[in-house]
Amino acid sequence: MKKGDLSNYKAVILAGGRGTRLYPVTKEIPKPLLPVNRKPIINYLADLFFTQGITDIAVLISQQFREDFEWWKKRYYPDRNIEFFEEIEPLGTFGGIWFAREWISDSPFFMTNGDELKKINLGDMASFHKEVDPVATIALVEVPNPQDYGVAVCRGNFIKEFIEKPANPPSKYINSGLYLLSPRVLKYHIGPKFTMIEKDIFPVLARENKLAGFKFKGRWTDCGTWERYEKAIDTWENNE
Repeated sequence: MKKGDLSNYKAVILAGGRGTRLYPVTKEIPKPLLPVNRKPIINYLADLFFTQGITDIAVLISQQFREDFEWWKKRYYPDRNIEFFEEIEPLGTFGGIWFAREWISDSPFFMTNGDELKKINLGDMASFHKEVDPVATIALVEVPNPQDYGVAVCRGNFIKEFIEKPANPPSKYINSGLYLLSPRVLKYHIGPKFTMIEKDIFPVLARENKLAGFKFKGRWTDCGTWERYEKAIDTWENNE
């Protein structure tokens, strides 16, 4: 792989969650389709991948919102390679990958939560991942309030554990909800059952010394609560 060449990489956007912290609005509109400055949150993520050379994106969606996402693709990305994979019921942040396993095949792939805005050089992350050769690399972002999140404890390039909302954080780096995964990660999949990659997969990989942490200096905003969603509207422009 040439530095910055992501043509053999794919990307997965997790968009099948219920978004309960933004009820009742997300009972009617899936959270990734909520607008930030008149553009759906998911657009910022799709553009992050497309503008850096990734041509194939999968979106994991809830079956009940299939029509909404079909409309979204038709309006914004009619000529792009975007595949939808349905979850009949929520399967967490890893369970639904089961339905996309043939689509993933032997390709390394990025995976991101669908309710965050982020700017990061994916080529740099891919080069780091290739050099370190873990099963998974987590993009770690520095925030001023790490005590509100899970803080990564690193040893060199590898993550040993996360400390959830520590009173005295050992660092300011947290999980940004963006991952680069080797297809080897599918060997850890238990099938189409509710599985959280953060709680069920990453701790196993950390124990096996197969979980790397890529620290980046880009932008990151979580839109998962009303307060954070409002902050995103106030700080992100729709041309980003």
